[in-house]
Amino acid sequence: MAELLKGAAVVAAMNERLTAEVAALKEKGVTPTLAILRVGEREDDISYEKGAMKRCATVGVEVKNVVLPADVTQEELMKNIEALNNDKSVHGVLIFRPLPKHLDEEAVRQALKPEKDIDGITDGSLAGVFTGSGKGFPPCTAQACMEILDHYKIDCKGKRAVVIGRSLVVGKPAAVMLMAKNATVTVCHTKTVDMPSVARQAEILIVAAGKANAITKEYLSPGQVVIDVGINVNEEGKLCGDVKFDDAEPIVGAITPVPGGVGTVTTSVLVSHVVEAAKKTL
Repeated sequence: MAELLKGAAVVAAMNERLTAEVAALKEKGVTPTLAILRVGEREDDISYEKGAMKRCATVGVEVKNVVLPADVTQEELMKNIEALNNDKSVHGVLIFRPLPKHLDEEAVRQALKPEKDIDGITDGSLAGVFTGSGKGFPPCTAQACMEILDHYKIDCKGKRAVVIGRSLVVGKPAAVMLMAKNATVTVCHTKTVDMPSVARQAEILIVAAGKANAITKEYLSPGQVVIDVGINVNEEGKLCGDVKFDDAEPIVGAITPVPGGVGTVTTSVLVSHVVEAAKKTL
């Protein structure tokens, strides 16, 4: 029976640490502040916004909300981003995407300063991940995987790690971050030949396939640590991961549940990036 790598314990530890760090910053006259830039009234954006605000409040981070109409012009949106870039009281900026189709999302992505890019969306932030320079911040979901490994004291040094998925949001940055932990990393994708046999060789398996229950027992082997990034809705209307949990739990050594795993930690990573950005201003 696999150990459950629950996100709640990771979040509790991060909250304790961040609360102390925010208090120390405030004593020095710095109040860590997150700006949330939302275009329109998408329900999922509003839901995430509420969750982020609640998590910020828990540790003492301030939030500035910037809400623009769904029909905002590109020029007006870019002006708002420039204003946030230049606002010294704002340490991190979260821009909800996807944007309405009439807007140039690539231009928006590149307009944000990497030092305020707490969600890891700019090329500057991604370059920081790949070069190890510390510029910008890694994508929150990829870092959430690392936070879980760290919290549960899973040593990656010398381990065979397999990442399923090669997106810039999870797969590629997670692979580089595992290498930084001295793991030997293989990245699998839709063109990988005999993916199950590759996955079975992993001691640490990070799955960001983007497909419900795609990873079945054929991909798994005893003792593996499995980090399931996927959040999907199955045929019964219930949340599930990319890994078929009922297949995995009797086989692997440890696994993150869905829900209650990686997604739970991601918002806390976002908040931690705001605090880190505030520290860099001292």
